[in-house]
Amino acid sequence: MDRREFLKAAALGAAALAAPGRLLAAVAGSGTSDAPASSAAKPNIILILSDDVGLGNIGCYGAPARFKTPNIDALAKGGIRFDTCYSTPLCGPSRCEILTGRYPFRTGMTTNATGSVVSRDEIMMPKALKPAGYVTGMVGKWSQLTLEPADWGFDEYLRFPASGRYWREQTTTYKVDGVTKELPEGKYLPDIMHDWLVDFMTRHKDQPFYVHYAMSHIHAPIVRTPDSKPGGVYYDDMVAYMDKLVGKLVDALEKLKLRQKTLVIFVGDNGTAQNWANVATVHGRQLSGAKGSMLEGGSRVPMIANWPGTVPAGKVVTDLIDFSDFYPTFCALAGAELPKNVVIDGVSFADRLKGKPGKPREWVYVELNGRWYVRDKGWKLTSSGELFDMSEAPYVEKPVPSDTTDPAAIAARKRLQAVLDKLDPASGKQPKAGTPLTLRQANQAKPKKKKRKKAIAQ
Repeated sequence: MDRREFLKAAALGAAALAAPGRLLAAVAGSGTSDAPASSAAKPNIILILSDDVGLGNIGCYGAPARFKTPNIDALAKGGIRFDTCYSTPLCGPSRCEILTGRYPFRTGMTTNATGSVVSRDEIMMPKALKPAGYVTGMVGKWSQLTLEPADWGFDEYLRFPASGRYWREQTTTYKVDGVTKELPEGKYLPDIMHDWLVDFMTRHKDQPFYVHYAMSHIHAPIVRTPDSKPGGVYYDDMVAYMDKLVGKLVDALEKLKLRQKTLVIFVGDNGTAQNWANVATVHGRQLSGAKGSMLEGGSRVPMIANWPGTVPAGKVVTDLIDFSDFYPTFCALAGAELPKNVVIDGVSFADRLKGKPGKPREWVYVELNGRWYVRDKGWKLTSSGELFDMSEAPYVEKPVPSDTTDPAAIAARKRLQAVLDKLDPASGKQPKAGTPLTLRQANQAKPKKKKRKKAIAQ
C-alpha cells in the first residue's frame, strides 16, 4: 500500500470507525482467522508511544474534526482499534510498566518522582528480546528512569531529557548512544528523531528489530511546528504533526520493504493533559477525568495495532488491555522467553493480533502514587473501597452506595476485592508520604485563559 492508498483507506474508514456508539461496540474481530504470513515468524516491532494523547485527540475514536489524524486513522482502518486500553495516569509509571511488564508497586515506579528506586535487576523489554535475535533501539523521551537506555538493554538510542522538547527554546542538546549532540538553531528535534529511526531501520532491515519510539508530541509546551501558519492553533498543529510523523514512518517501512514484516502499535502514555481535556472530547462529550487523575480520562488511552497480512483489518476490539501486557505480547511474537523467577503481570494479546480470540484478561489494574483501582468491563473498585458502576464510562462513573442491595454490585465488589487481595499492592514498593506527582494536582485551579494565547500563532 503506497501513501496515496494509505490515506484513501483512512478517509473511507475513519468515519465508520468513529461513528457514535462504536466506542463501546463489541466487534472484537470474531470469525477472523487470518494465518500469519511467513515473514511473521519474528516480526519487527515498533511501539509508538505518544505523549499526553487521549482518546479525544484521535479521529477514529470520535475526536473533534479540528484534530487531523488521517495517518493514524489509516492504521486503525488497516488494523485493530482497541477501545479499552489502560495506562497509568502519568507517563513515568506507564513507561516503566511497558518496559517491565510489572505493576508500579512491584518496581517502585509509582509516580514520575520515583524512577531512582527501580532496581537494576529489572529485566526490561530489550534484554528479554535480545536472546531471540532482536536488535533494539530507543528514540525520544527518556526522563523518568535513571541512567541511559543502554544501561537497561537498548543497543542504540537517541534520547532527550524531560518532556516536551521540540526546538532550541526547550533544549539545546540531546544524546545519541551516550554522546551529547548540539541541537542546531532552526532544527526540529522530532524530525531529527524520525531521521534517526529511519537510519536505524535501514541499517537493521535484515534482522528483526524492536523500537521504543517515545514521541515528543503532544506534551507541553504547546509550541509551533514546522508546518504552523500565522493564526493557527499550535495545539492542533502539534496533533497534525504527530500524525504526519506516523505517516512518514509508514512511508519509510514501505520503501524499505518492511511493511509486511512489521507490527506497528500506536498508543498514548496517559490521558489528555488537563488544560486541553475540555476540547479533546469523544463524540462531543468530555471524558471523566484527564491526565493525572484516577478517572477514566486519566488512563483510558488510544491503542491501534497494524501489521498487514497478520493483524485483521478494520476491527474494533473491546478486550481489556493494560500496559503490563505489551511485555508478554512482544515476547510471544518474538519467540522470546519470559524472565524466570519474576512476576510478570501482563497477559499476552498476541493471539488477538493474529485474528484469534485468545484469552483476554478479565480486569485491569491502575496505580498512581499510593492509590490504585482494579476495573473490569462493568465495575471499578478503588483502594479506598469505593465501588463504581462503569456502564456509562468513559463519560460517567457512578458511585455505588456501600449499603447497596443490588446483587450485581455486591458480586462485583466481592470479585474485584479478591483481585486486590491477591495483588496486595500495599505490601509492595509504595512511595513515601509526601512524594510529589511532579504534576499539578487535579483539585488545583487551572491556568488562567490568557495563558492559552501562547498556543495561538500570531
